[in-house]
Amino acid sequence: MVFDGAVVPSDPAQGEVPGRHRRRAGASPGSKPASEYKEQVEASGRKLRPGRRRRPTFWKELPILIVVALVLTFLIQTFLAKVYVIPSGSMETTLHGCTGCNNDRVLVDKVTYRFRDPAPGDVVVFRGPDSWSSEIEIEEPSSPVVRGLQLFGSLIGLAPPDEKDFVKRVIAVGGQTVQCCDSRGQVMVDGKSLNEPYIFYLPDAGPPKQAPFGPVTVPDGQLWMMGDSRNNSADSRMPDHGAVPIEYVIGQARMIVLPFSRLGWVTAQNPQSTAVGMGDAGAGAPLALGLLGTLPIALLRSRRRRDALSPDFLPH
Repeated sequence: MVFDGAVVPSDPAQGEVPGRHRRRAGASPGSKPASEYKEQVEASGRKLRPGRRRRPTFWKELPILIVVALVLTFLIQTFLAKVYVIPSGSMETTLHGCTGCNNDRVLVDKVTYRFRDPAPGDVVVFRGPDSWSSEIEIEEPSSPVVRGLQLFGSLIGLAPPDEKDFVKRVIAVGGQTVQCCDSRGQVMVDGKSLNEPYIFYLPDAGPPKQAPFGPVTVPDGQLWMMGDSRNNSADSRMPDHGAVPIEYVIGQARMIVLPFSRLGWVTAQNPQSTAVGMGDAGAGAPLALGLLGTLPIALLRSRRRRDALSPDFLPH
């Protein structure tokens, strides 16, 4: 007998059928035809199981895949990280948010602060205390379907959140005294002026200068929050706001994920580590040489700042 061009014996007595031709020849591993097994199963009253099982179709698997994806999304955004929309311009130009434009979507890390407290310079997202009023007004849709879609969109960063969440920069921590301003209009912490290169003054929000406040001693376990857009931010300086308890912090803003044109990391610049006038006379010659090397750069930056500011806006 010929199978696929190979000659195989048709009589079991002449030799065993080769393994790869056994099924096509109708022979079983014990040299019994498959028809004998079928007759035995039918005689015993059992059902004959087909050799192949049908695989579930894609449409039957799709609901399971959707449920698994939703569960994973919920777990990741609850315990690891979450995407937040920045609808307010209080953090310009570090984070972009305004009415009628492409607001930034930032990835917020929820793991870091399980091991340490927020530090000065960190950009954090936090729940506003009861005394804090929202910087934006989001109209609640009348349709329950639209409300559900908006809630789902807020979970994945595609719609503004309906909860009262804020994003600001940590300026001072518990036990420190913060106030404004020094002779150059800069914020001070523990009597030392801060260097804040990230500050932005919105032209439409008034003169480019900071409103005086303090001194205020931040209570232990709380944080003094301020926006980078210093003349366009309702933050801890407001009379009814004040410091924010650490337990209200949701996480640290790590990365801008949308729009793609602004994709990049959110840097945490500690203004206290580069505070003005922190030199120690007993630090020795290496520190003196380092300060001497940075003097031309400091003079150049100071000159540029004086040229950019109008005399009318300089503090008296």
